[in-house]
Amino acid sequence: MAARPNILYIHSHDTGRYIQPYGHAVPTPSLQRLAEQGVVFRQAFCAAPTCSPSRAALLTGQCAHSAGMLGLAHRGFVMPDYSCHLASFLRTAGYTTALAGVQHEAPDSAMIGYDRLLLKPANWAKTLEHTEAAVRFLRSPPEPFFLSVGFFQTHEPFEKPSAAEDERFSPVPPPLPDVPAVRSDMAGFRASARVLDEQYGTILSALDGSGLADRTLVIATTDHGIPLPGMKCNLTDHGIGVYLVMRGPCGFAGGRVCDAMVSHVDVFPTVCELAGIDAPGWVEGFSMMPLVRGETQQIRQELYAEVTYHAAYEPQRCVRTLRHKYIRRFDGRSRRVLANCDDTASKAHLLSVGWGDEPIPEEMLFDLALDPQERENLAARSERAQVLADMRRRLADWMTRTDDPLLRGPVAPPPGTKSNHPDDRSPKAPMTVMG
Repeated sequence: MAARPNILYIHSHDTGRYIQPYGHAVPTPSLQRLAEQGVVFRQAFCAAPTCSPSRAALLTGQCAHSAGMLGLAHRGFVMPDYSCHLASFLRTAGYTTALAGVQHEAPDSAMIGYDRLLLKPANWAKTLEHTEAAVRFLRSPPEPFFLSVGFFQTHEPFEKPSAAEDERFSPVPPPLPDVPAVRSDMAGFRASARVLDEQYGTILSALDGSGLADRTLVIATTDHGIPLPGMKCNLTDHGIGVYLVMRGPCGFAGGRVCDAMVSHVDVFPTVCELAGIDAPGWVEGFSMMPLVRGETQQIRQELYAEVTYHAAYEPQRCVRTLRHKYIRRFDGRSRRVLANCDDTASKAHLLSVGWGDEPIPEEMLFDLALDPQERENLAARSERAQVLADMRRRLADWMTRTDDPLLRGPVAPPPGTKSNHPDDRSPKAPMTVMG
């Protein structure tokens, strides 16, 4: 058997796909170089557009509720079994595991079981000292290794824009109006993306300089969409669409673009196949290696995503096929949960024009081929009744198969967790300690 590859997992907060390799006017030259050397997955999706559940899903290879992560780690939510975490699993297979920077799967990094905790920013500070810690590790690491390097960027509050991020000329994401408030936020987002990309470049240069690049799989991704209204914490593609760029041995080379639909839960079994390790029984994803080897055009016909808790309770689930998206809300509310939208200038603008009072339907059905922005809800259209029934069935089957707690009614927060009231207009409102 060939030597097991090293794994370098570099990840950001709240970036979505709104970066240069995906055709957007947000310069990220280091990620662009990585894309030109590796494989870009243009249709990659997270399993939950909220921070901790998304990361738990990627790092366990199963949906967030199967992993037991229903809310945010810094608000007290935990996974019941961290032996399912990729770092813990690889450690038992002989990998040296190390963490530098942000993780958001556990309230305390020590719970995950890394061999080495290189440096964790205190209190979510934007310090970039963990980049240097990662560089030091890469100078002479034990092999094989799994190194996770996490960044606060591009979470808000954003970095201060430089002259290169002039808000007058900033791009505006499709769900939002082209107004000064949104352009100002996007100038800050671009500045944060610049800082993030510079750190990625430093780490990738260290990997190349160490002579390890040819035997190291680089996985670069983010948790979910950007922290503006209609994106993060939403189940449209604006919320669940993520960048996923991979470079390394066994076919992850050549600057190729893969248009197959993949989920974050597919990363775990892909790593297992590359390492020659049987995927554990809890894994719900599929290896992406048949795509990389050119053996098939698709590895899945559908994928799923979910929200239970973010700042507040807002239970919703979705199923996405190649053609359609079905979203179902389970809280009986007819208005959006505003606390689950980060406080930004864009949010303030939309609230000023009545966005917070707009009704939200319980069910939404979108035709992604004809309506890629997911603006026209087709759930009530008689001519789409058969499609709606099929998508309802798919979602119900998945929820049953994965023993979704929503099947038993409203999901109570675990004891000791903190949550906002659903009627709060801001995540900064006083939180209630549950249990």
